[in-house]
Amino acid sequence: MPLHYLDVPFRQKDDAKALGARWDGAARRWYVPDGLDPTPFAAWRSGTQTVAAFLGAQDAVPPAGDAAGVPAPLALRDAAGLAGAPAQGVSLSQLLGGVASVVAERFGSGVWTTVEVLQASLRNGHVFLEVSERDAAGRVLAKAQAAIWAGTAARILPPFEQATGATIGAGIKLLVRARPVFKPQYGFSLEVDAIDPAFTLGDLEARRRDIRRQLQAEGVQDRNRRLPAPWDYRRVLVVAPEGGAGLGDFRREADRLERFGICRFAYATSRFQGEGAAREVLAALRAALARDKGPEPFDAVALIRGGGAVNDLAWLDDLELARGVCLLEVPVLTGIGHERDRSILDEVAHARFDTPSKVVAGIEQHIVRRAREARAAFDAVADQARRGLQDARARIERDRARVESGARSGLAAARQDASAAWGDVRLAALQTVHRARQAAEQDAQAVRHGAARQLAVARQDAAMHWERVQARARATVAHARGAVRTAQATVMDQAGRDARASRRGLDGLLRGVGDGARQALDDARRGAESLVREIAGQGPEKTLGRGFALVRTPDGRTVTSARAAAAQPVLALTFGDGPVAVRTTDTTDTTDATDATAPPVAPDTTFSRTQDAP
Repeated sequence: MPLHYLDVPFRQKDDAKALGARWDGAARRWYVPDGLDPTPFAAWRSGTQTVAAFLGAQDAVPPAGDAAGVPAPLALRDAAGLAGAPAQGVSLSQLLGGVASVVAERFGSGVWTTVEVLQASLRNGHVFLEVSERDAAGRVLAKAQAAIWAGTAARILPPFEQATGATIGAGIKLLVRARPVFKPQYGFSLEVDAIDPAFTLGDLEARRRDIRRQLQAEGVQDRNRRLPAPWDYRRVLVVAPEGGAGLGDFRREADRLERFGICRFAYATSRFQGEGAAREVLAALRAALARDKGPEPFDAVALIRGGGAVNDLAWLDDLELARGVCLLEVPVLTGIGHERDRSILDEVAHARFDTPSKVVAGIEQHIVRRAREARAAFDAVADQARRGLQDARARIERDRARVESGARSGLAAARQDASAAWGDVRLAALQTVHRARQAAEQDAQAVRHGAARQLAVARQDAAMHWERVQARARATVAHARGAVRTAQATVMDQAGRDARASRRGLDGLLRGVGDGARQALDDARRGAESLVREIAGQGPEKTLGRGFALVRTPDGRTVTSARAAAAQPVLALTFGDGPVAVRTTDTTDTTDATDATAPPVAPDTTFSRTQDAP
């Protein structure tokens, strides 16, 4: 079986190879292997093959004398060997003209077909496209050139772009109405005269729907969105297209924040559209996070790019990129396109912003909000501290006032108690001394009266005995002179003993009275001294500090009475802060009638300061 050789231009060799064509090294030509459908290779089929073989798969050439009664063109019959063609064959223009006639006859109107745009260019208002069909593995199954002429483009493109937000460009899938055209000078192409925007929107949405379904099945769709928001932004990683307008808008504000030390930004660049752009974005993001050795981790990652057509942004609707964003442990902020633009990354990211400039504005607003919250918290703490300090001061003032009042009350009470105690001590001492004196005088008087009575009794007894003795003596003088003498001696003896016994008893009684009086005086003196020591234990400085003064004579003796003070021409007064010398002036001379030896007393004594005591 002869090989089906192909005329493949060098720039299209990869496309032919992708469809399954093989290279014949000896003939240095591409060919279709046996068993492979030749239809996809029609654009490169060699003119040495029959037209019937060229179009047989589609029944594009009706046989001679068909039911329609339309004879085949002469060139095609000759090429097919139906009318005895000459040995040299037909010209190329005749062959291609015949093919053009067959195509024009077979496809008189456009056919709706789905295509994917590989390349697009605009020249003089005309739009030239390279379209293809791919299988699930991404292999190209068919490829063709297409054109939208200027008049048609002005009619169908604005409604399409307005409805979809997309522009005709590489990567977009379209449902177009195209009429196949074959021209001998330019070859096969499609002329597009209508585009269905609903198909393109549906394709974009279907792609996003598949991604959402897969992320939901894996349970990671909301993972990044559920991360806690950063309390503050200190370091942010920014991934953007290099030199993009969106990056420029972002950096104008970001550089200002960085200049003032508010937030620092690290940048990584990548393509954001075109074949493989999603993989590059994810690789750039992971590489930047892996090589980061900063003292603090990133608080967030910002994915930004300027606005563009929907199909330009559709390159980011990628499952691997969306999954990578979902699994990041850092909140992701997106600012992709304009307000109307939305991608799958916006749905899975932690926070979405309309534009790149709004991303940095959101970061700044968050920082300002946190700063205000911190300031408010600081003010609240400071206010609470001030209130606490004021309360503490008020409590201290109240406590101090209470302590001072208590101290003053206690001091006044102590002074009163001391004065009362001192008065009581003095009164008790005077009373004790007076009672002791009275008791001693009474005891002495009683002793004197007792001794006198006993002496009188003894004298009476002695007289009576003496008289009795004398009577007996006179009566018995004659008979008992000796007995009288004896009795007289006995009486005298007894009287002497009685007198000595009475004298000893009187002396003991006097000694007991004296000892009792001295003991009472000693007890009163010790009590008074103890009380004086207790009062004096407060210290003279404290007593002087309370407003008292110590009065002494120039030679240092303490003056304790007005009479003693009036007797001194100069006195030394010692206060809490030092001594002062004063001179006394008598206005009235009086003498205490009860104490003739006391110095004159001056009821009205004028003190005048002479000089400070040394």
